[in-house]
Amino acid sequence: MKILVLNSGSSSIKYQLIDMDTRQPISAGLVDRIGLDEGSITHKYMRDGEMKKIVEVMTIPNHTVGLKRVAELLMSPEYGVVSSPDEIPAVGHRMVHGGEFITDTCFITPEVEEKIKELYPLAPLHNPPTYQGYLVAREVFPAARHVAVFDTAFHQTMPAKAYLYAIPEKFYKEHGIRKYGFHGTSHKYVSERAIELLGGKAEGTRIITIHLGNGCSMAAVKDGKCVDTTMGLGPLNGLIMGTRSGDIDPSVLLHMIQQLGYSAEEVAHILNKESGLKALFGSSDMRDVESAYHEGDEHAKFVHEMYCYRIRQTIASYAAAMGGVDALVFTAGVGENAPFIRMGACSDLEFMGIKLDLEKDLGRNPEPFEIQADDSRVKIYVIPTNEELEIATQTYNLIKE
Repeated sequence: MKILVLNSGSSSIKYQLIDMDTRQPISAGLVDRIGLDEGSITHKYMRDGEMKKIVEVMTIPNHTVGLKRVAELLMSPEYGVVSSPDEIPAVGHRMVHGGEFITDTCFITPEVEEKIKELYPLAPLHNPPTYQGYLVAREVFPAARHVAVFDTAFHQTMPAKAYLYAIPEKFYKEHGIRKYGFHGTSHKYVSERAIELLGGKAEGTRIITIHLGNGCSMAAVKDGKCVDTTMGLGPLNGLIMGTRSGDIDPSVLLHMIQQLGYSAEEVAHILNKESGLKALFGSSDMRDVESAYHEGDEHAKFVHEMYCYRIRQTIASYAAAMGGVDALVFTAGVGENAPFIRMGACSDLEFMGIKLDLEKDLGRNPEPFEIQADDSRVKIYVIPTNEELEIATQTYNLIKE
């Protein structure tokens, strides 16, 4: 069985076609710069056991044009991997916000469609483009069953003490204002892999998953279930990110609006697009920080310490929330590929039984790999995330029921 996984953004569509017999992609790609003057489609396809690639530069006025071209490429004699749309029985859609209404993977029914649209105010940058991508996919693949996998679903096991804010109850009851959390598909995938490495039994495990990319979040996973996470109503809260501020005193926002004369829209733009590493270092790319850090740049060292300080704080607080910790899991682009960040995040935590072995970390054992010292009481894993495979697996399990 082949399952198509779609991740539609406001100006892009990421896709993978996964063969569920091998659990490997046989095609993948990116439709980029939708609605801009010059767009592109990067399409990868399996030929003779090797993944080959082509890039088409073209104007892509909307998602419909982009996804229809993807379907043509998937079925083309030169670059395709299927002969007709009927070979794709299901499409799994990455959806961002399911609120409290949708707490698990589900078929996209008219009722689910309405719920997704009702949640637009809670995820105005994310739910509209993902829903638009679904509408286009439904037109392009009419015979397929369409399944929604929500970023927020994994975090719906959080207790009220973790997800409620100390503000008047009407804001929760009437407007749904609470912590929801994001990157749930990634946290679910890597925490389940960690459970396998710890012996395969979820009960009794206490895992902290650390997803570090352009967006960053952490989750406390006890007995296989999320009990807390750093992102909140939206994806702005928590750790320092590429262009997002992470945690900030609400008084700063009020001061910017009331005393400095910024509009709410301007403040939102600053906190989402002009903050984080971009504000601290001038670049949102951690590789630039790493390069300067290894050259001895003092400012890069400060940014590194500030970034890792937030992670260490959260490790300690989540260990307290779970009554201890058995494993840390680093994942996503920065988490998987930046040993100097893992080193900083684990430093000074020996009192908690967390002790990293730098030689093991730099040695890059076969993934997933362990980087804790032999006398560390806590396992430290680097587990590459695979959100597309997780979406495909959840889609597959649902349609096979």
